[in-house]
Amino acid sequence: MKTALTIAGSDSSGGAGIQADLKTFSACGVFGMSAITAITAQNTCGVTNIRELDAEIIRDQINAVYDDITVDAVKIGMLASPDIIEAVAESLQRNAAKNIVLDTVMISKSGSHLLKPEAVDVLKKVLLPMSLVVTPNLYEASEIVGFSVEDQNDMKRAAEAIKNMGAQYVVVKGGHLVGNACDLLYDGQEFIVFANERIDTIHTHGTGCTFSSAIAAGLAKGLSINDAVAAAKKFITMAITHGFRLGQGVGPTHHFYELYIKAGLC
Repeated sequence: MKTALTIAGSDSSGGAGIQADLKTFSACGVFGMSAITAITAQNTCGVTNIRELDAEIIRDQINAVYDDITVDAVKIGMLASPDIIEAVAESLQRNAAKNIVLDTVMISKSGSHLLKPEAVDVLKKVLLPMSLVVTPNLYEASEIVGFSVEDQNDMKRAAEAIKNMGAQYVVVKGGHLVGNACDLLYDGQEFIVFANERIDTIHTHGTGCTFSSAIAAGLAKGLSINDAVAAAKKFITMAITHGFRLGQGVGPTHHFYELYIKAGLC
């Protein structure tokens, strides 16, 4: 069985972070493993507390996995601080990690900062050049490139700028665009647009985590980057379409909807 490792923060409500990543890996037919970088106290209404783990235990988690198990792809999510970024980069270099998908998690849907401002430059200089594909949303792309990203033309400019920072491929996510949603893949030569009509729902907790994890799962299974992004787009569209109310705020996407249908649970 193919495997994928997620390096990210924990979401106590189960909709995003490590929990969403592992659900995505399972739904996509890949065995998931994890290294937790931070613990968040959060629910569907927001994040109330964050506790970063120390660099040593983060390194040890990653190395423990690699010392025993073949890792076919890596998804990186919440990293929080410069020290954590350095620790993750050091461990991935030590283990010659491949198929790294960097989801540049900076801020939660409720507005909580998940990456310290001083860590952005470290992320750009240390981890971004190691990544096979980087998946920023419009806000994150703006922070990385230093100009506002608000439409498809801006997305193309941002993708080119991020590619020039060292990433092999860039996927700028357009979920925050006005009108229909589209994601833009750039390989250094051409732009490929993955578009679909906007789904009328508020239940989108964990969409970024899920999308990037689905890309990692596709790469783990040997798909090309184009096919992995296309499969991830199909998966996240399904999961958002069947997102559901849970708690009092923004509910989660439904990672296992298709499996539940086959099992007669929906």
